[in-house]
Amino acid sequence: MVNLLEENSLIKQRQKCGYIRIDEKGIVRYINDIIKEKYNNLDKDEIIGAHISEIFIGFDTGKEQLLNNIYPIEFCDEKVFAIPFDINEEGKENWVGILIAEFLVSDKLITKFINDTKLSCELREILEGSFDGILVTDVEGKVLYVNDSYERVAEIRREDIEGKYMRDLINPDWMPNSVAYVVVEKKKTVTVRQVVKSGRHIIVTGKPVFDKNHEIKMIVINARDITEIYNLNIELEKTKKTEKLFMDMIADLEKTETKEMPILAVSDKMKKVLSLAEKVANFSATVLILGESGVGKEEVAKFVHRNSLRKDGPFVTINCGAIPDNLLESELFGYDKGAFTGAMQTGKPGLLETANKGTVFLDEIGDIPLEFQVKLLRFLETKQVRKVGSVISKEVDVRVVAATNRNLLEMVSKGEFREDFYYRLNVITCMVPPLRDRVEDIMPLATYFLNRFNTRYDQEKILTHEVIRALEQHNWTGNVRELRNMMENMVILSNNEYLQTEDLPWNKSDHVNTEKGKVTTNFKNCTLSQGIELAEKELLLKTAKSCKSTREMAKILDVNQSTIVRKLKKYDIAVNETEQ
Repeated sequence: MVNLLEENSLIKQRQKCGYIRIDEKGIVRYINDIIKEKYNNLDKDEIIGAHISEIFIGFDTGKEQLLNNIYPIEFCDEKVFAIPFDINEEGKENWVGILIAEFLVSDKLITKFINDTKLSCELREILEGSFDGILVTDVEGKVLYVNDSYERVAEIRREDIEGKYMRDLINPDWMPNSVAYVVVEKKKTVTVRQVVKSGRHIIVTGKPVFDKNHEIKMIVINARDITEIYNLNIELEKTKKTEKLFMDMIADLEKTETKEMPILAVSDKMKKVLSLAEKVANFSATVLILGESGVGKEEVAKFVHRNSLRKDGPFVTINCGAIPDNLLESELFGYDKGAFTGAMQTGKPGLLETANKGTVFLDEIGDIPLEFQVKLLRFLETKQVRKVGSVISKEVDVRVVAATNRNLLEMVSKGEFREDFYYRLNVITCMVPPLRDRVEDIMPLATYFLNRFNTRYDQEKILTHEVIRALEQHNWTGNVRELRNMMENMVILSNNEYLQTEDLPWNKSDHVNTEKGKVTTNFKNCTLSQGIELAEKELLLKTAKSCKSTREMAKILDVNQSTIVRKLKKYDIAVNETEQ
């Protein structure tokens, strides 16, 4: 803007003053008629082609130095001002124009021009130094000036816009209209949001400049990149929606009388799991739920039951790994009176029979002995149970959902699991992702557990932003079970109302660290009973790391399997948990 407006003013002055043009090397290329007429003793041929320093002694030769000065000199025995200015013409970008103005003719004009020129140079520096893009048009939309920042922000090259009309730049994709024309139409400041070619978002403000007749003479346009702000706003809206979603879910859960652990699904991965579970709920096909220990396989099984036509029937959980081998058949199928020594005289119905008209959940199905799998296979195919000691089979109407954290296909290849039993179980597979792969679920789950344990222990603990970030960055080898226990730990042990990162169990010196298989126990300041418990837990963790079942652990530690099951439940340890 400064260059064009300044040169327009100088062009008018050429009609009154002498005018000389020099090229980038300082060679005179042109003189106007004023110089020819006024200084008729000069030989035009001597001036054209001569170096400017030969005509004006003391002139700077560099363009930048030349433009920053106004020279009072003697020209043909007269005192005059030599006023250099920049030339904006294609192919002559480095040429300089020089006005020769006489003292007597334009004393006041020259003084004003000197001040205006200095101000124009400073104004140009200010505009070029602006981080925001600045563009100036006339009332017709012709671009008078554009700074470097506008080129960066609007992604339009300076040479493609300067001197052209804004209507030539209108594009239906990234600039359907120019704010300059909107300002002219409304005669007031207008702000719009635009999307540039690369997809970045910018905010453009056009402000009219009025003349003394209150007519628009120019429009000053400011452009600023707001992509980061726009993206942050989108993230904020997502966060608000997510927060409202799980807070509504928690509120609904608090209204219900059930004490069961709910499924809070905010992440897309968990939503897909629940979507599949809901879709298959009303079909009688067997569902096999896979996933690491502690991810919530039983809760998914309960979700299937609650959304099925059997929701009013019983939901029976059978932990196949917790029942001794010699009791599996009697526990699942029941027994008649006198079937074996110690049996109840009245007999006993099996767990499968008690689940009639409902759902049976076979947890840790991978721990079932190979010889018993054939009996369960027959039950899955016939839906008939025969009590131990009986010759009569009874049909039961039951939906089977099974779960395991073990690789059943690998077990099949090793001969540890029957192939026909595997395919009979694996009609529909539902894979529950580990908590570390669904970070979005951590905050709602932590909030739910915090509210739950605050109520249970009459506390008012509050999560802080730092703790939430730490939770989201944790590896969670124990998944949701580990998160639940950790939240209970902090509610009980923290002395802070607002939970801090130092309250996290893994930041405490006496914490038993099981990540990556490391078990480090600190017995400092422990009582004997506490030390025994810590040592017992450490031994169980180390053994569970190398074992695939509670039976294998019982054999190594030389205790009954029921003891192992009870101890694992006490310390909330899962077999092979440290490898998940």
